Amino acid sequence: MPLPPHAVAHSAVHIDPVHELLSGEAVAIDVQPVGVVFRALGALIDIAVSFAVLLLFGWLTSWAGELGVLSEAATRILMVVTIVISLVVLPCTIEVAMRGRSLGKLAIGGRVVRTDGGAITMRHTIIRALTGVLETYMTLGAVAIAAGAFSPRSQRLGDLLAGTYCQRVRTKPPAIHVAAVPPQLQAWAQVADVAMLPDRLGRRITQFLAHAPAMAPAARLHVATTLLAEADPYVSPVPEGHPELALQAMLAVRREREARALRNADARVARLSASVRRQA
Repeated sequence: MPLPPHAVAHSAVHIDPVHELLSGEAVAIDVQPVGVVFRALGALIDIAVSFAVLLLFGWLTSWAGELGVLSEAATRILMVVTIVISLVVLPCTIEVAMRGRSLGKLAIGGRVVRTDGGAITMRHTIIRALTGVLETYMTLGAVAIAAGAFSPRSQRLGDLLAGTYCQRVRTKPPAIHVAAVPPQLQAWAQVADVAMLPDRLGRRITQFLAHAPAMAPAARLHVATTLLAEADPYVSPVPEGHPELALQAMLAVRREREARALRNADARVARLSASVRRQA
């Protein structure tokens, strides 16, 4: 069943809330969680490292026991300590030292962060490591895979309890769409006022223009018309002509004037700095 026009418009210009964070300045940040398959691959690498450390310490402990350096009771105690170090202490230490990364996450290009995008602390890593013993080792990863498959950000049970998720940090750079004022709107650009255009709306228009060539003609026209109607209260005068060309002209004028303002600000700072140096 085809989507209604308003549904097409919404899906074409809005970011999934699961993949969007707001910074302290209320700026939307597009983020991508690592999928279940890649998380499982990274977990296998981390498990292999933990088991390698476990086998190494186990062999050293057994060798010391055979030489008579350790008693049988001390050997059993050291084996328990080795298991705790390999499965809990080592993963926690690595994630804290590498700021949410491990060998497995380095391989898949991921990093564990809080759900608000902040850096994790020792508390988060301890919760994740202790829960991981249950969902990864005791159930052979079945609980972790099931939780990741049904959670919105592929979060395993430890992530849900700790309030974390694995964020993708190695992604392809997004294609940059540079708008230009169409020739038929050059006269409008000389007198247009676009200073009141909201940043979020400008970002939605930018996303639409970047994805417009891949859209169906009817949906493309509908989205352009809808966005132009939303921008109407913030632009004076509203450019005439095709809605998509009008949106392109609005973005181009806005970008050029913001760049000019930044250049003027830099020039003022340079003049003030030179004046201070002369007086000094």
